[in-house]
Amino acid sequence: MSGDRAVEKFERNALAAQVGQSFTAARIAPRSVESSPGLRLLPFVLSVIAGCSDVISFVGLGGLFTAHITGNLVILAAHVLSGEPARVALILSVPVFIVALALTRLLVGGLESIGLASLRPLLLLQFLLLAGFFVVCVATGSRADPDAANMIFAGMLGVSAMAVQNAMVQVSLTGAPSTAVMTTNITRFTMDVGEILLGNDPDEAAKSRRRAKHTWPAIIGFTIGCGLGAMCESVVGLWSLALPTGLALVAIAMSFAKSADGGEHR
Repeated sequence: MSGDRAVEKFERNALAAQVGQSFTAARIAPRSVESSPGLRLLPFVLSVIAGCSDVISFVGLGGLFTAHITGNLVILAAHVLSGEPARVALILSVPVFIVALALTRLLVGGLESIGLASLRPLLLLQFLLLAGFFVVCVATGSRADPDAANMIFAGMLGVSAMAVQNAMVQVSLTGAPSTAVMTTNITRFTMDVGEILLGNDPDEAAKSRRRAKHTWPAIIGFTIGCGLGAMCESVVGLWSLALPTGLALVAIAMSFAKSADGGEHR
């Protein structure tokens, strides 16, 4: 009898462990853009944020891209080849972006280890970084020197915010296109349209159609963001950073949207 009780106890413990692992896996699984209307729109909003931030920082901070980091490399190389002094913010942007990506991945790993999904915490982190970017810039005034230490710090907050966003769509939101690298999106979208129109494989055409459905809103969103950012910066200067900061709050709210079955998307 004692042997039977030991076997029963072992089976109960194994079942409990299996249920616990399944529950944890369900909690930390990346969110799908298909799971709710709010998340389907989230890549569009994130793309508007990236477009706004990129244009505003480029115009207001002496040519610094916060989202298009490869653009900073191009400008830096041009300065070096022409013998002109390079801005400190351009030099720092690439290593800061890489470090921010690495720290974001560590944060995601920590959240997963305690059974928490990472989408909302990363959206909150992005908002806080953008809010810091905005506050430092407006506190400095409209005639801020882009090479001043406080403005370099502000620029790195913006770069870090975009690093968080880039990591987010990779590890926390499945099915989402890049929301900051439009060269990749335009290439992918064009290839998918070609597959839809000219391809002979129905399965590949279906996959291309699904990808294209999510890619074109990001392209449009980034374009709209660039236009809005340029117009706002020309009127109110760095106060225009209120726009991407406010949209980051909207993005957080969208992550609380109800799922298709009526339940809250956790």
